[in-house]
Amino acid sequence: MADVHLPSVLRPLFADLPRHVDVDAATVGDAIARLDEQWPGLKDRLCEPGPALRQHIHVYVDGERGDLGTAVEPRSRLDVIAAISGG
Repeated sequence: MADVHLPSVLRPLFADLPRHVDVDAATVGDAIARLDEQWPGLKDRLCEPGPALRQHIHVYVDGERGDLGTAVEPRSRLDVIAAISGG
């Protein structure tokens, strides 16, 4: 199972969403789909229709930047980062 680390900005939007979740998935897209099964609407917060990651969402698999098609190993760490902008 991959260890998925989610941004704290999602917690107020989804009841009982932890910061770390173990997910059985082959790709980043699969991991997001599994999370969406448990917390409906989560995929819409992370992905554009198409599908693609939203512009302000970055995913790292074992420290390397990834996308929805990036492979996930059983012991991979996925970090989902919500970029913050302002000025």
